[in-house]
Amino acid sequence: MKYVDGFVLAVPNANREAYRQYSEKSSLVFKEYGVLSIVECWGDDVPPGKLTSFPLAVQCKEDETVVFSWMTWPSKEVRNAAWNKVMADPRLNSESNPMPCDGKRMIFGGFEVMVDL
Repeated sequence: MKYVDGFVLAVPNANREAYRQYSEKSSLVFKEYGVLSIVECWGDDVPPGKLTSFPLAVQCKEDETVVFSWMTWPSKEVRNAAWNKVMADPRLNSESNPMPCDGKRMIFGGFEVMVDL
């Protein structure tokens, strides 16, 4: 059964192109380890909430935009077998591919695909 890792983060507007380049470099590594697809979405209509919202969850500042992203794996087993290898890959270390945003405010989760339409 397919498995999805999802992410929500705040990226400085000035770093939009840097984030796109970061994502392209990172995606090559993830795909080598088995990811089927990666989608990166730059927020366009993401209203702030009063109680909950994407901007509140990632403490989005006025000069930042919410990014919503997910990657699809063939299965949780493939993802689990690859994850530590991906994180140890030198192409993803902060010196060679620095994250152009505050990764401490990123929300991340793994999800079993229930329906794939």
